[in-house]
Amino acid sequence: MIPYGRQDISEDDVRAVVDVLHSDWLTQGPAIERFEQAVARFCGSTYAVAVANATAGLHIACLAAGLGEGDAFWTSPNTFLASANCGVYCGATPGFVDVDAGTLNMDPAALEQRLVQARAARCVPKIVIPVHFGGQSCDMEPIARLAREYGFTVIEDASHAIGGQYRGRRVGSCEYSDMTVFSFHPVKIITSGEGGIVLTNRKDLYDKLVLLRSHGMTREAARMQGTSEGPWYYEQVALGFNYRLTDMQAALGLSQLQRTDHFVARRTELAQRYGELLRNVPVRTQACIAEAVSAWHLYVVQLAVGKSLRSRREVFEELRARDVGVNVHYIPVHLQPYYRRYGFAAGDFPVAEAYYAAALTLPLYPGLSDTQQESIVAHLRELLT
Repeated sequence: MIPYGRQDISEDDVRAVVDVLHSDWLTQGPAIERFEQAVARFCGSTYAVAVANATAGLHIACLAAGLGEGDAFWTSPNTFLASANCGVYCGATPGFVDVDAGTLNMDPAALEQRLVQARAARCVPKIVIPVHFGGQSCDMEPIARLAREYGFTVIEDASHAIGGQYRGRRVGSCEYSDMTVFSFHPVKIITSGEGGIVLTNRKDLYDKLVLLRSHGMTREAARMQGTSEGPWYYEQVALGFNYRLTDMQAALGLSQLQRTDHFVARRTELAQRYGELLRNVPVRTQACIAEAVSAWHLYVVQLAVGKSLRSRREVFEELRARDVGVNVHYIPVHLQPYYRRYGFAAGDFPVAEAYYAAALTLPLYPGLSDTQQESIVAHLRELLT
């Protein structure tokens, strides 16, 4: 089976983890700080806070921004559940903004239209979470402009996009947002096994993120409400979580980070080859905006639903039977039974729904060979033509 995504682990990665296993620290040690500093330097941000996974990062980013009961937040319907769950964890009310039919990312024009309506109804969201679907940055400049005008916080869900760029800056620089969150799950651009990180340029947010990551506990005298009783003393000053990364994971992530540009270059090469190989196959591919350089986490196509002799399900199942591990990203979040409880229904976000009805994710990862890629397209062509 050719999987849709797969990690690439080198001997250097293995040695990095083994070195930690031979050290005095397995968790909450120096490898975490080295990893955080390296990711911040790589992306051009001021601060970085490593966490157990990107969902944890999104959650504490929402909390650090003050999201809570009575607030609203908006994200994209074309995303994994975590992009919406993170705000619901805070007790806030979810909302969605439809995607652009070409890029499949949050549509800034649709966002502006919704904001005009929300202002009239006095329900402007406290947070907007654009999702960089497939590795391509959303068009962040107009979103940042709207954030200034309407007063909401922007958290980039860049789980797919480390190594990507927008307007000449790396995704994660937080040039157009308050915080950015990356995922280091094994199928992402780089991996720490599980893991994630939150980037920001704001010291106030950084301090909150560090506190929330580890039980709301501090040993810093300046943040304590009482007087220290000795070197062992700590205080819990907020309700935090155990969202910490381990040194073993941080060591793997740091080793992988050194190859980020290499991984993205190979993914880009494969994406360009897909474009050429699919030229005469009846599928539609994700559009790329001139301002962005995608990290190419996913390569998604849309089938010509209704015009093909086979349905998307038939194509999916036949490709799987031929050991091509296709997938589908994503079922629109607002159509999930849990989110229908908020009143969302089919037809609310028609662009995302139309995309989903035709979507198919083809295998894409650095270890995919040219021969395997040609075989994947040959099978797809045979089924569609």
